Amino acid sequence: MSEILTEPVTGPSAWTPAELAADDGWIYPLGAAEIAELEAAVEEVGEKGLELYEFGAIDFPLPTLSATMGDIAEQLENGRGCALIRGLDTGRYDEQTLKTLYWGIGVHLGTPISQNARGQLIAHVSDTGVDYQSNNVRGYTTNAHISPHCDPADTVGLLCAQPAKKGGGSQITSAMTIHNEILATHPEYLEPLAAGFHFDLRGEGSTGDPDEVTFNRVPVFSYFDGRLSCRFNVKTIKDGMVKAGEPLQGLALEAVEAVAELAHRPDIRYDMDFQQGDIQILNNYSILHARGGFEDHPEPERRRNLLRLWVNLHNGRKLEPRFADRLNTGPRGGVFVTDAA
Repeated sequence: MSEILTEPVTGPSAWTPAELAADDGWIYPLGAAEIAELEAAVEEVGEKGLELYEFGAIDFPLPTLSATMGDIAEQLENGRGCALIRGLDTGRYDEQTLKTLYWGIGVHLGTPISQNARGQLIAHVSDTGVDYQSNNVRGYTTNAHISPHCDPADTVGLLCAQPAKKGGGSQITSAMTIHNEILATHPEYLEPLAAGFHFDLRGEGSTGDPDEVTFNRVPVFSYFDGRLSCRFNVKTIKDGMVKAGEPLQGLALEAVEAVAELAHRPDIRYDMDFQQGDIQILNNYSILHARGGFEDHPEPERRRNLLRLWVNLHNGRKLEPRFADRLNTGPRGGVFVTDAA
């Protein structure tokens, strides 16, 4: 079992919605000169004959923006845990150009990892018409409400290429604030949360078994090397424990449901809408994120479309090995690739 932190988390990562709303230090507007610098870097990648996913930060020079990228990395790891890059006009670019620009930003922060069994490094978060309640369906392929959770990477980035007709708002919550609330009101929940759970891998595990779960119990709250980190997804915890033959009950069930309920609480949750061109980046160890259900425009070209990147930071925190292996692919590993696309 992970060590249990018995003191409140202090500092900027344990924020309230009011504190986040009053602080614009986590918002990074792009001016004309900075956008021109990104576009020049895209052109340089093309001149070098490099394809998407084939280049790193050295091939995507950002003479002035590199300092901003350093600030963003610091904000993600040691600040609020969230960043919002705003100001891109996505209508100026075709999909390949937009993905190249986005990838260039990502590799300045860290190393992207695979997001699904097809090995996608940039995935489309859009409605494909499948039912989220069906077995092994992942929420990002639906238009359903998605409960508060962390993605299995150091950070998750979402670039809004096209917002929904209605709905689809983002809700983010400080996992550190949730921990502090549990410590203050139900400290008995910390032990089962630190003991961890077998998470459902939704048919994308390394064994090929559609009922594969994490080999080890992954803690919800892991205190290691002086840092508290979170890993949470109420659906994959409950489904995973059923598949493991250990359905949640008693104190463990109460603890998991308490985390989900606290993440929804208005005095803890921060609501934000995606504007076209926004890039939201979250540290998955300190932020839970959720999404409202949405309605699409009827025209295919206007349907909601977010581009997602999972990136492990260049200078990310140390993680407890059991906590770090959250997909049965080793510490900080991506989704096991069985059908590369």
